[in-house]
Amino acid sequence: MKKIVLIFSFLGLISCKTYTTTSLIESQKPFQNEYFTVAFGSCDNQKIKNELWPAIDKNHPSVWIWGGDNVYSDTEDMQFLKNNYEIQKQDSDYLKFINDKIVLGTWDDHDYGANDGGEEYPFKRQSQELLLDFLGTSKNAPERKREGVYSAKTIGVNGNKIKVIVLDSRFFRTALTKATDSKKRFQPNKYGEGTILGNVQWKWLEEELKSSDAQFNVIVSSIQFLSDKHGFEAWGNFPHEIEKLEKLIVSTKAKGTFIISGDRHIATFSSKNIAGLSYPLVDFTSSGLTHTYASFSGEENPYVKGEVVKELNFGLLKFDFKNNKVIMEIRGKENKFIQQYVQSYPEK
Repeated sequence: MKKIVLIFSFLGLISCKTYTTTSLIESQKPFQNEYFTVAFGSCDNQKIKNELWPAIDKNHPSVWIWGGDNVYSDTEDMQFLKNNYEIQKQDSDYLKFINDKIVLGTWDDHDYGANDGGEEYPFKRQSQELLLDFLGTSKNAPERKREGVYSAKTIGVNGNKIKVIVLDSRFFRTALTKATDSKKRFQPNKYGEGTILGNVQWKWLEEELKSSDAQFNVIVSSIQFLSDKHGFEAWGNFPHEIEKLEKLIVSTKAKGTFIISGDRHIATFSSKNIAGLSYPLVDFTSSGLTHTYASFSGEENPYVKGEVVKELNFGLLKFDFKNNKVIMEIRGKENKFIQQYVQSYPEK
């Protein structure tokens, strides 16, 4: 392991200072039933008991990914935010759950500090440190030395690799446009106006996709990428940024790339055919660890696959290296199986 660390440190020194070479984590957890499993979820209110931890653990995931809104703390009081993270970390079920797992994650607006907040939030640097503390991020990690919580980790699994690319959709995100339609909160900005990721993060993301030698590349976005007509926060509020990411996935030729997202208090699969991409781009949303959009009655989404789930849920990614596919599952209380979507990828 020391040799691996030294090699990656050397590569980081000889590369452009803007980027940091992705660290490699060797998973120590054995396969369960031929699949390598990653679990994820979002929207966990610290005031509500999370009943899903034992259910998630029944699936023997090796990795847990926080998708954002990991606590609810719309505040400029950093002690209040810190206290809420402490409440989460004192949950005995959560502590037991993460004991043998790799924990990764990003934030969304409510743990960032402001509802629908972006670059204007005045305490974003302090909030960043508290999130990284919560995730157990090393004091020497690149995320501690730069603005934004974006990160990338490559997970080694018996000679195979999964790269998890965690985006920050808050720190650099510019102003949204309020909707003229009274039934919606936001509408798309004028094409070319504003950014979600900011210039530095975009350059970093391009490098991470270009340099990836993983069989699968998982992009973590706190907000939905494909479903963009509901009028809430989504990549669709910045249509030029959608186009930019789609073209980047195509041009970098990163293998088996898909997106996981949160934010919406529902769970759903979306899939879109992208010009130049040899497989459909999937956006798997899982949101609602402690509370959901119970009154959901439908919304426009031309890319939806299956039914929208509005009960408590978490997401599973089961990586089948032998057949080069990912089995994606939505599960609920007591590990109830709710829905599945299987995406196969070209073997190149």
